[in-house]
Amino acid sequence: MRIVFAGTPAVALPALQAVAASHHELLAVVTRPDAPQGRSNRPVPSPVAAWAAEHGVETLTPTRPSEPDFVERLRALAPDCCPVVAYGALIPPAVLAIPAHGWVNVHFSLLPAWRGAAPVQRAILAGDTETGITIFDLVPALDAGPVYLREASPLGEHETTGGVLTRLADRGASLLVDVLDALEAGTAVATTQPEQGVSRAPKLSVAEARVDWRRPALDIDRLIRACNPSPVAWTTYRGERLKLWLGHAHAGTVLPPGTLAVDKRSVHVGTGRGVLELLTVQPAGKRPMEAAAWGRGLGVDPGGFE
Repeated sequence: MRIVFAGTPAVALPALQAVAASHHELLAVVTRPDAPQGRSNRPVPSPVAAWAAEHGVETLTPTRPSEPDFVERLRALAPDCCPVVAYGALIPPAVLAIPAHGWVNVHFSLLPAWRGAAPVQRAILAGDTETGITIFDLVPALDAGPVYLREASPLGEHETTGGVLTRLADRGASLLVDVLDALEAGTAVATTQPEQGVSRAPKLSVAEARVDWRRPALDIDRLIRACNPSPVAWTTYRGERLKLWLGHAHAGTVLPPGTLAVDKRSVHVGTGRGVLELLTVQPAGKRPMEAAAWGRGLGVDPGGFE
């Protein structure tokens, strides 16, 4: 089939590479426009755009997928199918109708659970023990289209969003090619999503990533893992922001919420229930570091988080 691939972040690359390596013809990619990054604030191409440039693949970067120039070019390309992985913009109905086999989306949850931009983050926050991959046909309603394939995957109690997305992206790439092959062969069957079990997964904000030390240690542990690698959980210490990359909840020990207990080998923080051991932190203006090393520099009265 003739393929135009839509995606933006690095998590989309395994699927893009799998499509490019398949017998299907990759005509072009659709991705979000260059975005400012880093201290220089200079516009940087998305990982999908960078891959396409390296491999000589046409790149379309509409600000909105409804732009007439983009719609005209997509119609001229005449794709049979447009696979999507984390593109980051809603596709209008007129554009959804262009490819004969529609826009086929790879979503990292077991739909209808966790519809939205942050399914893995929300699953970790909720304490889910299972996640998965759903490949479905895009419709105007958010992540509500008929499903071609669902595959469950255990969600480990110590996994971060980054780790989960890495393994799901690799597996989803293979499953996407299977679905494309089935669409080409005329054997693909899509099943309507159930009306029960719908949950929402909006993007986590920086404000949500701030730790409330009155919460139980287990909830804070989940927040830290859900926000790794973005937007990164944080707290305030001695007037400066401290990012929290990894931690581990412990039951039993009692410390007032936010209070630090520091020794040469560990840093523990009091919470509303249990304590949280900090494993990896990042002081303002520095690289991530072992929490124990950070703790050794705090002095004899470490105080607590604000």
